[in-house]
Amino acid sequence: MHTFLSRVNAVSAFSLSTLAALTFLCFASTFFINYTAPVTINAANIVLKNVPEYAVSREKNDLGALRFDLSSDLTPLFNWNTKQLFLYLTAEYETPNNKVNQEVHVTTHSVCVPSFNSEKWLSLSWGFQVVLWDKIIRRGDASLVSLKNQHLKYYFWDDGNGLLGHKNVSLSLSWNIIPIAGTLPTWSGTGTYKLTFPAEYTQGRTY
Repeated sequence: MHTFLSRVNAVSAFSLSTLAALTFLCFASTFFINYTAPVTINAANIVLKNVPEYAVSREKNDLGALRFDLSSDLTPLFNWNTKQLFLYLTAEYETPNNKVNQEVHVTTHSVCVPSFNSEKWLSLSWGFQVVLWDKIIRRGDASLVSLKNQHLKYYFWDDGNGLLGHKNVSLSLSWNIIPIAGTLPTWSGTGTYKLTFPAEYTQGRTY
């Protein structure tokens, strides 16, 4: 006859094996889902200043500011394996010192990306991008994003004078799917916005 402890051990082992199998099935059932979504972005009140970036050095760098509209219905991104979404709005551009899709080093005190220390230097092999705004949407929260005349959440610093007169800065919205089980995929919305910075610096207070 089996002892009490051996029976508890058998039941526990069976329960853990069943939970592991169900967890894997939960992950596998959503692995091939397309998590893209249409996004509409607009920007206005674009200004540019050249001021010292005291957090890094006393040298003057370009500091951009703008307000943006953002709308997207992210409801389809939630399923039984979605715990929450981490949204982030990025500006991607190319300068003589920083080429898109080449490995560069940028100051990221204004960048907030999961698992990265936003106060350190960051090596980005996927282009020169600056995170300007982010938001967490949890399961059960309103997943229809509709922002009007929104201020940037993080400063838009360039590591020099690369924003002055720049005519091709691309704003895009991306998100990390935070799952209950499985990997942490990154997806991007299907809409972007191209903005142009002024050819002269703005003097005095702007916001």
